[in-house]
Order: sequence, then structure tokens, then C-alpha cells
Amino acid sequence: MTMQRHPFTLIDRSGDAAARNPGQALDLDWVESQRVNLSAAERRAATLPGRRTVKRDWQAAWLLKAIACIDLTTLAGDDTSGRVRRLCAKARQPLRGDLVEVLGIAGLGIGGLGLTVGAVCVYHDMVGTAVDALAGSGIPVAAVSAGFPAGLNPFELRLKEIEASVAAGAGEIDIVISRRHVLTCNWPALYDEVRAFRAACGPAHLKTILATGELGTLRNVARASLVCMMAGADFIKTSTGKEAVNATLPVSLVMVRMIRAYHAATGHRVGFKPAGGVSAAKQALAYQILMKEELGRPWLEPGLFRIGASSLLGDIERQLEHHVTGRYAAGHRQPMA
Repeated sequence: MTMQRHPFTLIDRSGDAAARNPGQALDLDWVESQRVNLSAAERRAATLPGRRTVKRDWQAAWLLKAIACIDLTTLAGDDTSGRVRRLCAKARQPLRGDLVEVLGIAGLGIGGLGLTVGAVCVYHDMVGTAVDALAGSGIPVAAVSAGFPAGLNPFELRLKEIEASVAAGAGEIDIVISRRHVLTCNWPALYDEVRAFRAACGPAHLKTILATGELGTLRNVARASLVCMMAGADFIKTSTGKEAVNATLPVSLVMVRMIRAYHAATGHRVGFKPAGGVSAAKQALAYQILMKEELGRPWLEPGLFRIGASSLLGDIERQLEHHVTGRYAAGHRQPMA
């Protein structure tokens, strides 16, 4: 069954993120004026997976787009070169060949080269392996850095780690902020920290991980999001995946509305990346609906939207097989890598 029509005909990895966010001077009045109504945010978030949904061919098309926005991730203490190479092979060919053929999407992707994930995300030690395994694919390597996941390494070491990852070939750097700056409302310190990280990244795109589950309140999330964007972050990201609470829709709603406010005030588009606990296809759809409704069509491309995940791809592949065959397969038929 070839899909006859769907809303996404081109995978554009660069998107509007090619015009990087230069940041601006720290505006403390703007930061401290932010307020969040918790109950209103929760009510709005609850509408996303419920009343709004897509079905059949359209759902399959949205899931294909979600694949293109995945940062396929392995951040385990027992990572090996072999595991990372298998992950990169899956990044190059995220769907089984028989599904690609039946769905009629062999020519999807940049230059018709096929569907791939948005990036592969690894620890610094595995950057070289991933760069080598992805050579010629156009898939960037994202390195978690700056003392990930706690962000408590000495500051100079955090800068050197970023520089080393960029030198090893990482095109994107996912840094983790110092949560203490947010919890003590020391916004100048947070701004200076992220500004220094941005400078250390050089040509690599900077994603700032807020670790929202450790920030205490949605107001802190809103303020930290705004400060990071002022400091020049190209993406803001929810979580390391190591906190007790990771990505949630209410937190994501607050962050994307700060992206919307920043874009309205400056004209600069900043990307968004939920990460941690996003493992089901229906969750990916909810985040895509959030992006479409709150920010608009440009934020459905991998240049401005990523999902940090390790097991999500397997469930999306399983849902697409159900779309094709009408049957759910066992999970082991869609191995992540």
C-alpha cells in the first residue's frame, strides 16, 4: 500500500536553524516579569493527546516526520564502539527495507537519499566512532558535554570538553546548565555560563539542557528558557534523561511559549528538544501537535525540532508495520539498532 498523499514531502535538516540565534544582551526586566499559571498550563497540555489526533495515512506521515526529528541516543555507562556503530547503522536506515518499499518512501529525504534520523547523540568519548560511522550520510553527531548530566565539573574543564567534542567532529553540542543558578535566581551567572558555552561551540549548534525536573517551578523553567535564548542557545532542551522527572507536556508548553515570545521580540527562531521518557509513538505525535499549534509549521522540521530518545524509533517502526499489515508485531522485530 503506497501512501498516496501526506503533508511532508521533504526532509529539511537545516531549516531556519541555519540562521543561528545570535542572542542578545541580558534583559532582567523581561526575565523577572515571567509568570506561569500551573493549572492553565496543565489543562492546555491535557488537550494535546486527547482531542487532537491524526489517523491512517496521515498518522503514518507524521510518524515518518518524527523519525527525521529523532536524536537517536545512547548514553549508557557500558557503551562500546560496536554499540555506537550499530546505532549509526540504524540512524542511516531507520526503517526495515520492506516497510520502506510498501510505504513508497524510498526517495524521501534530502536529495532523495532516503529517510534518516535527525542526529546521533553520544558521550564525547564516542564522537569519533560516530563521526566515522556516519561519514557521507549528512547525519550530524551530537555530543553531550559540559559535565553531563550534573553540570558540576569545574567550569574550565566543561569548556575544554565542549572544544574537544567540536574538534572531534561533533556538529551539535548538548550542554547541561548549572541548576543552582536557576534555583538561586542568579540570571547573570546563567547568562554568562551559556554565553561562554556558545563561544566554545564555535560552528557547532548549541542545545542547552535545562534539567526541568530539578528546577522546582514552571516559572523557573520559563525564566531559564529565556535566559538561555538571550545567551545564544540554538535549541532549548528539557532534560538529560537522568532526572527523576524528564520531559512532560506542561513543561514543554512553557518552553515553546517562551520560544514563541523570543521569536516575536527578536525575529530569531530557536529550536526545541524534549528528551527523557519519550518512548511511544503516541507521545511523539503529541509533541508534534504541540509544535504545530504553538509555533507553526517551520517547527516541525529537524532544523528546529528534535526528540531525544533511544527506544522511540522501535515503537514508531512497530506502529508503521501495523499501518501496513493491520497487525502488531512483537517488539523484537523492530530492534533499535
